[in-house]
Amino acid sequence: MTERAALPSKKRQLKLRERRADQSGAMTMDLRVDSPQISAEDYEFICRIVYEQSRIHLGRDKQGLVTSRLAKRLRQLNLGSYREYCQYLESSMGGEELRFLIDRISTNHTQFFREMKHFDFLGEKVLPNWRKTNPGETFRLWSAASSSGEEPYSLAIYLAEKLAPASSGLWHITATDISTRVLDIARKGIYEGDRLKDVSQEWLRRHFQKGVRDWEGHFRVKEELRSRVDFHHLNLLQPGYPFTKLFQVIFCRNVMIYFDRQTQTDLVSRLTEMLVPGGYLMVGHSESLSGIKHSLKAVQPAVYQKI
Repeated sequence: MTERAALPSKKRQLKLRERRADQSGAMTMDLRVDSPQISAEDYEFICRIVYEQSRIHLGRDKQGLVTSRLAKRLRQLNLGSYREYCQYLESSMGGEELRFLIDRISTNHTQFFREMKHFDFLGEKVLPNWRKTNPGETFRLWSAASSSGEEPYSLAIYLAEKLAPASSGLWHITATDISTRVLDIARKGIYEGDRLKDVSQEWLRRHFQKGVRDWEGHFRVKEELRSRVDFHHLNLLQPGYPFTKLFQVIFCRNVMIYFDRQTQTDLVSRLTEMLVPGGYLMVGHSESLSGIKHSLKAVQPAVYQKI
C-alpha cells in the first residue's frame, strides 16, 4: 500500500505559480514594460563580478536573462536603475547581495533520471565491478551540481535498487551546489507529482511518501533515502574542497558549458584529484573534454575514467 504522510504545513497564501518557480529553480519573470533598462557599462560590471565570484561566463546573449531575473529584485530593494544596483553591490551590503545575484544567475534546469545513459553505465559497468572487488566497503558518489535535488535523489534511488538498500550504509552521496536557494529545496526533498514522471510507479511507491491535505499532489523522498545524501553549499572553483575522502564516481553534468576554456580545464583537473584511481567522471552529453588538457581516459560519450 502506498505510504502516505502529512507533509510539513505551509503558508496557505503561497501562490501555486511561486511554488512551482521555486521547485524548478527558475525565478518568475516579470515582464512589465516599466522595468528599467541596463546600460552596456552596468551589464559589463555585473558580468565581471559574476565571473570573478563563480567563473560563470555571461556573454552578450545572456543580457535578457540577466535583466529578467533581476528586475523584481530592483523593485524589492526600491532601486530605480541598474546603476544603483551596481553601486549597491559595491557597498558594505554587497557581499550578501552578491550571493543572491549568483543564486539568480545560475541556471538550475534539472529533472529526475536525466540523461539515463549515465545510470545505465553505472548499473551495468561500475556497480557490478565494485561489488566484486570491494565487498563491504562504502561506495562514495559526488553530485557536484545538484541543483534542487533531482539528480542526487535519482542516484540514491538507483544505488538503493542496484547496489544495496539505504539502510545498509554501503553507499553515500555528497551533493553540492553554488545556489543556496535550490539547496534549501533539495534538503526538503518535496516535489510536485509532474516532476516525477520519469520515476517508475514501483520506485515511486518504494522511495517516496505521498502528500495529503495541503500537500495533495506532492511527494517527499523517504527519510531513509534522504539520510544517505548530504547537501553542501560549494563553489566548484573555490580554493580547496572540504572533503576528506575520494569518490568512486563524480557527476558534474551540464556545468562546464557555462565556463570558458581555461575554467573548464581548471575544473576538470580539480575533479580528477577527487577521484580514486579507476574512478569515473560523468559530464553532460552536450559537453566534451575535447580541447581540454586532462589525464582522463574517454570510456564512452560523456564518461571518463581516472587512470
